[in-house]
Amino acid sequence: MTDLSLSAPGAPLAPHAYTLSDFDFSLPPELIAQHPAPERSASRLLDGRAMAPADRIFRELPGLLREGDLLVFNDTRVVKARIFGEKASGGKLELLIERVLPAEAGSAGNEVVAHMKVSKKPLPGSTVHMAGGRHAGGFDAKLLGRWPTEDGPLFRFALQGPAGETPWELMDRHGHLPLPPYIERQQNTDHDPDEAEDSQRYQTVFARNPGAVAAPTAALHFDEGVLAELQSRGIERASVTLHVGAGTFQPVKTENLAEHQMHSEWYEVPLATLAALERCRQRGGRVVAVGTTTVRTLESWAQSGKTTGDTNIFITPGFTFKVVDVLITNFHLPKSTLMMLVSAFAGYAHIMGLYRHAIAQRYRFFSYGDAMLLERAKAAN
Repeated sequence: MTDLSLSAPGAPLAPHAYTLSDFDFSLPPELIAQHPAPERSASRLLDGRAMAPADRIFRELPGLLREGDLLVFNDTRVVKARIFGEKASGGKLELLIERVLPAEAGSAGNEVVAHMKVSKKPLPGSTVHMAGGRHAGGFDAKLLGRWPTEDGPLFRFALQGPAGETPWELMDRHGHLPLPPYIERQQNTDHDPDEAEDSQRYQTVFARNPGAVAAPTAALHFDEGVLAELQSRGIERASVTLHVGAGTFQPVKTENLAEHQMHSEWYEVPLATLAALERCRQRGGRVVAVGTTTVRTLESWAQSGKTTGDTNIFITPGFTFKVVDVLITNFHLPKSTLMMLVSAFAGYAHIMGLYRHAIAQRYRFFSYGDAMLLERAKAAN
């Protein structure tokens, strides 16, 4: 484990030398934010562009960027993908619907893939009863098998609700926002006192395309006032879509990073955003990615040439960035792929120094926590 309270900045390791343990650190549990700041833009912002970090407030961001810069947001919308139910035997289970599958010839367009949390998994062909089941105003789900292969990590279900009701409608009516496991809530009870706050604040103000099971959290800090000031300063905005999957919260478990199987997420880069990126380069502006999901989208496009599809890009120190110049991001989980991504972007030693400073200054961590502003390291990691 990297001891952030004791480690000192130094020359970064060679790319091949990094192991999982390099991205572990000890975090006081009271620094894990359980609720958002009273105002979106009132969160703290750690300005980590220089070697010496500066403590700021997020609403100061427009003054830290330049006229001609391009901010790129992820406009995905978090869906109510967590649904509680039970097996025919009465055993409790929970589904976290990761993806609604497109309708194919001969299908009813009612199939989804999901994570399943249950003590003993039902067999393919079994029917489980969600939100009380069809007889109690909920719906049923028939287990078809695993996905994307017969031994894949997810499960494929056919949802069986009232006639004509789509999986999106069933989730919206019976589901809960799939908050990260480190945010403590009472979702599977008669009353969740935080439901109203989470419904509003665990969603960006510009969320548009439904499909995510986790919010692009760096963008949660933006409000209409910040967006208006960005526009007044001549800072352009564009959007991509990446439907964030539950895999974003999964720690890497292999000490050798090359053995990690990266999760896959669907993305799209619209033609209007491609045009905005070209204008930005032509005028000498910088591409400012709002969140690691935007980085994954833009760099996936640059690497593959595909404007839409699935990506399992795994960004670790030594990665060559082709698009993103500046990054706005929250503070990430130990041993996570996102810790590796920001270390690749700004430099391992620099990131560890910033995290050490953030802990000492009592910054708030993870999804409802504070933010950080980074520039791409000029030298390779």
